[in-house]
Amino acid sequence: MLGRRRFTLFPPAQIGNLYVGPLDYAPTGAPMSLVQLHAPDFERFPRFREALAHARSAELAPGDALFIPPLWWHNVESLDSLNVLVNYWWHASGAVLGSVSGYDSLLHAILNIRQLPEPVREAWRALFEHYVFGPQSQVSAHIPEERRGVLGTLAPADAERLQAQLAQRLQSK
Repeated sequence: MLGRRRFTLFPPAQIGNLYVGPLDYAPTGAPMSLVQLHAPDFERFPRFREALAHARSAELAPGDALFIPPLWWHNVESLDSLNVLVNYWWHASGAVLGSVSGYDSLLHAILNIRQLPEPVREAWRALFEHYVFGPQSQVSAHIPEERRGVLGTLAPADAERLQAQLAQRLQSK
């Protein structure tokens, strides 16, 4: 790295206070906040004050490194006239569908669940909380290990079968 940079980080829980722009029309390819960090319009974006209260900042000089945890939002500023920065996007993921993030799942959920009536969305929320975000032991402990299917540890062949099934279902829509 050459030059200095300031990183401002926001934890994932601040998503509602960051006023993230359209997910599918992001100029950088990744969604980003519509708020200008150093000149926020608090009339238009009042909850951004709360995001700022949770922000973390780090100034990096040549030779420094910064690990940004998954799904943390970040802003990078050049502090010198000449800057060179090398980054590496590492994903500690067990994803088996050719995706290194849940972003595809998020878009799929927006497409299929977002427009449903509130009671139906709440039912889906409960299913996601249980099957995706809940403790694995509560999800499958009552099922014999050899019969857990997608609720157990997926072997590569099982993951390929599931991926093919999902691809076929998406193609038939």
